[in-house]
Amino acid sequence: MLFSSPNRLLRTRHEALVMTESTAAASRQAVLEAARRYFDARPKEPFVPGKTYIPVSGKVLDAADLARLVDASLDMWLTAGRFAREFEIAFAARFGLRHARLTSSGSAANLLAFGALTSPNLGDRRLAPGSEVLTVAAGFPTTVAPIVQNRCVPVFVDVDLETGNVAADRLEAAVTDKTRAVMLAHTLGNPFDLAVVTALAKKHDLFLIEDCCDALGSTYDGRPVGAFGDLATVSFYPAHHITMGEGGAVLTDKALFLRPVESLRDWGRDCWCEPGKDNTCGKRFEWEQGTLPFGYDHKYIYTHLGYNLKVTDMQAAVGLSQLEKVDGFIAARRENHRELTRAFEAAGVDEHFHLPRPTPHSDPSWFGYLLAVRDESPLDRTHATRYLEERGIGTRLLFGGNLTRQPAFENVDYRVVGGLETTDKLMHDAFWIGVWPGIDAPRRNYMVDIFQTMLKELLP
Repeated sequence: MLFSSPNRLLRTRHEALVMTESTAAASRQAVLEAARRYFDARPKEPFVPGKTYIPVSGKVLDAADLARLVDASLDMWLTAGRFAREFEIAFAARFGLRHARLTSSGSAANLLAFGALTSPNLGDRRLAPGSEVLTVAAGFPTTVAPIVQNRCVPVFVDVDLETGNVAADRLEAAVTDKTRAVMLAHTLGNPFDLAVVTALAKKHDLFLIEDCCDALGSTYDGRPVGAFGDLATVSFYPAHHITMGEGGAVLTDKALFLRPVESLRDWGRDCWCEPGKDNTCGKRFEWEQGTLPFGYDHKYIYTHLGYNLKVTDMQAAVGLSQLEKVDGFIAARRENHRELTRAFEAAGVDEHFHLPRPTPHSDPSWFGYLLAVRDESPLDRTHATRYLEERGIGTRLLFGGNLTRQPAFENVDYRVVGGLETTDKLMHDAFWIGVWPGIDAPRRNYMVDIFQTMLKELLP
């Protein structure tokens, strides 16, 4: 009887493993190439003026995005994994920050960022129930909702008509001995006055959260928005600058805020092991916290009242692919905004509408094009938006208008400083149209033509 040596058996098994891995890799590449071919073979609908609807926002996806999605799905690692970690590193680097953490949406990112400020980890600086937070009522509700959900008090300050952002010169008058933080969004991609806001935060020792959900790529004094505050948030919903389908991120430069964000996102646990990992701290059964027995498994120690707000690796894979194209997306948004302004001014549209203006010292990565009917114009906002929609041009109002007038805020404890006249003006007379990269020159020209026709037909 012939026997194979142990070394020969090991070599044979190793060779078989290498062949299996090689075959799997080749099969994987074949699947990814097929995905790319499939995407490129999909029919593309031509633009037909007056028939093809031009939405205010949308996603721009290509074959590379589909291939990356399929690549992640082939791993069958259905929670956050290698693609999520790669995205977080690359995304933080784009802002010049140390940390980015993915979550399930931009709204979830706002909840986590604000919740981090209430963490016991912050000691005496933590926000307590009743703490006041400066913000605006002209915006999206989930910028303000976390303030209320954490039993703090939103303090509403009015906005500027042509930027849609907080009237920064009114903030100082809103500060009291209860004021602990500022939470503001960069409206439709236009940065708020970061010089004034950051100086105010420093003077009064206030936390600052920048809601950048509509502003990825915007800069102020040459620095990316999101890099000025203690924490920043971004959304990856299909309407935004890049998409994962659903998804968002919290950014910070400070480990002090990072741990509460991670804990709140991951059930409130104290453990920071990544999915599939154990004992990262090296003392999993040596912790003693609260009144738990010594050695209680660290994976099941909870230091925050948290949630499960994680993403899947498939989402992160798409985001990683989108991130490679974001500079082109931003350039297209800026071009659309610039060309619409040029054409509207040439056509006299600005005689009836306030056109959006960038905040001084900023370079916005525009999310939308805000228009507010001038007081002296006989135009009616509802008539205008109905006219545009009937001709295939999508419109949206400035989100919640005046949030204090929304049903959800009827029983909310809040404070208003100096009146909200401009906020009400925007609620009654403003709307926005799209500038997203799916709007090309033919669509843009059609939009301008319809605005000109609208003024002729709707004006007395």
